[in-house]
Amino acid sequence: MATSAVARETVFALRRQIAKIEGTLSERLEAPAGSSFDADVPRQSLASSRNPTPARNLTIVRRGLAVAPPDAFLRTGAERLDAALSGGLPKAALSEFHGAATRDAGAVAGFVLSLISLILSQGPRLPVLWIGTSEVFREAGFPYAGGLHAFFGIEPEQLLFSEAPRLLDALWVADEAARMTALAAVILEIRGNPQRLDLTATRRLHARAQSAGRPLFLLRQAGEPEPTAAPVRLILSAAPAAARETIAGPLAGSIGRPAFTITIGKSRTALPGKFTLEWNPDERIFEERRGEEWAKNPVPVVSTSRRREDPATAPGAVLAFPAVGSPAAGDQSPRPERPAHRRPRRAGRGA
Repeated sequence: MATSAVARETVFALRRQIAKIEGTLSERLEAPAGSSFDADVPRQSLASSRNPTPARNLTIVRRGLAVAPPDAFLRTGAERLDAALSGGLPKAALSEFHGAATRDAGAVAGFVLSLISLILSQGPRLPVLWIGTSEVFREAGFPYAGGLHAFFGIEPEQLLFSEAPRLLDALWVADEAARMTALAAVILEIRGNPQRLDLTATRRLHARAQSAGRPLFLLRQAGEPEPTAAPVRLILSAAPAAARETIAGPLAGSIGRPAFTITIGKSRTALPGKFTLEWNPDERIFEERRGEEWAKNPVPVVSTSRRREDPATAPGAVLAFPAVGSPAAGDQSPRPERPAHRRPRRAGRGA
């Protein structure tokens, strides 16, 4: 009986570790038989006696749900989004940010740079490494140095870039950089759904981020959702900018703060949600745009894209013109023109 209880405890500890790596919910994990734990009393995750879990890595479980300390998450400042993500984005983990099309790469990059600004404001101002392939930077370009400081408070020398010729090289650089504690964060930007970035590769990157205690942000251009080890996946796109606020009210025809439309594709709580956040570059915080606030200025400043739902402009009056070759009454027929190369012959020359 003692051997069976120890075996069940070991299995339970392994299942807890797998759930932690994959970022899945833990309410389905059952306590080992014969344990004296109560479901309503907080309990620590079990570990093998040969490999005890350090005290700083212990996970508190209450009613089957993993509860992490508050400082383990990066709060965006938008209360509803943070609540849907069960506290915010995990700091020591792999997080995914998707753009449905290549044109959304700017919105994805802007949102991630906003998160980097929050990270640097809450901790040491360490450098950030941005990794991508030549194809990625050719399609989306590089961030503008002047905008980094003006909008996000990031000095140009704090953002390092690594341009790899192949995806295999970019993954190797990300795998090595994710384990470094000298970086505030690591950004890996890829395009599409490459076969090399499978579930095994994302598990390795997620484990590296957990070990270093640093976030690893995976940016995907025109990528489709697929199974990964990232506990959080956000789908981003640009939202219409509101008019700039002045003392006299909204300034007509102006462009206000950058805005993002965020859809939760995957999270630890599995709660769906769609939010519109504005980035305040002065205070360096996110502010959620509510429906009643947006109703004051519902017209986007920039014209909609080709996929707009607005009907085409009504046609004007139809005018009738005479057909070519049918002159109106009273008009004379034009004289036939002589080709320029056929000039009249001069007198005294033969035919």
